[in-house]
Amino acid sequence: MEHLAIFRMSAMGDVAISVPVVTAFSEQYPDVKITYLTRPLFAPMFSHIPNLEVFTPEINGKHSGLSGLYKLYKELIAKGIDGVADIHNVLRTNVLKFYFKGSKIPFKQIDKGRREKRALTSYKCKVFEPLKPSYERYADVFASLGFPINLSEPYILPPEEPSETVQKLLCEGVHIGVAPFASYIGKQYPFEKMCEVITALSQRYDSGKIYIFGGGKEEEEQVSKINLPNAENMVGKLSFKQELELISHLDIMIAMDSGNAHLSAMYGVPTLTLWGVTHPYAGFYPYLQPKENALLADRERYPLIPTSVYGKKYPKGYEKAIETITIEEIMAKTEAILSDLTEEK
Repeated sequence: MEHLAIFRMSAMGDVAISVPVVTAFSEQYPDVKITYLTRPLFAPMFSHIPNLEVFTPEINGKHSGLSGLYKLYKELIAKGIDGVADIHNVLRTNVLKFYFKGSKIPFKQIDKGRREKRALTSYKCKVFEPLKPSYERYADVFASLGFPINLSEPYILPPEEPSETVQKLLCEGVHIGVAPFASYIGKQYPFEKMCEVITALSQRYDSGKIYIFGGGKEEEEQVSKINLPNAENMVGKLSFKQELELISHLDIMIAMDSGNAHLSAMYGVPTLTLWGVTHPYAGFYPYLQPKENALLADRERYPLIPTSVYGKKYPKGYEKAIETITIEEIMAKTEAILSDLTEEK
């Protein structure tokens, strides 16, 4: 096999989780060309891999629908693809799998562990035990294609070379990233309380800087109301490549169960995550982060946690579960992580 296609169109966090696996694959099988099908926004995550090309299907254009996916299949054949690692396993990639059957090109898909995840998130017959991490599920797909990947060594990206724009944002003190938003309310710490955390951090680390990350106009408006001398609103201010540059130089990232947590973990940045209705047991814990770096909602008060894998579904009242994590706990954990970092240096 000389040319492998990898399918993972979204979401940002899931693509980030794949980075150490694809990096390991590239280093262990340098003669195999990789075409990674994903959104163009995510291309900077893979700029360090010399034998990888990012290819973006026009899913809302010429590659939409059954006929469009057939065109995509033909384009991939023309590129010389002779193996497919589908680490997404959604309707669109299953259609492509059907087309690839006729070509006899190996097409292997991720086992998402749907049955185990249903048991973990069940309200009535919950099986509360840790599931296989997503990055291991990704590695299993490559192994099924004849490419076992050795992940015994950490595959952490080095800090990016900062552009002039990012260099101006850096300071002599500690660099603290805060990503206060999540895709669903059940995973998001109340913004008002997060502002209290940011204010406390600003005072505690007054010689450092706090960088607030997020996306979207509504989030930008919320963050713009934070007026602190050493807090920087990064929402909509940088390109994604520049965001990665800045994230790679953080001393700590404080995030929800969200994509930003996986971006910082990609660089080995100590990442403190806050968990509401979701739980690390579902397999989406940031890559190689210590278990102690997670603050979890109180399961004694909210025993149905995790209520879903992605946080979209939860019983009435469970959206407040994350509020059982106190501001004092967040500050104490942040101080402990930064203290350990200082000792290591």
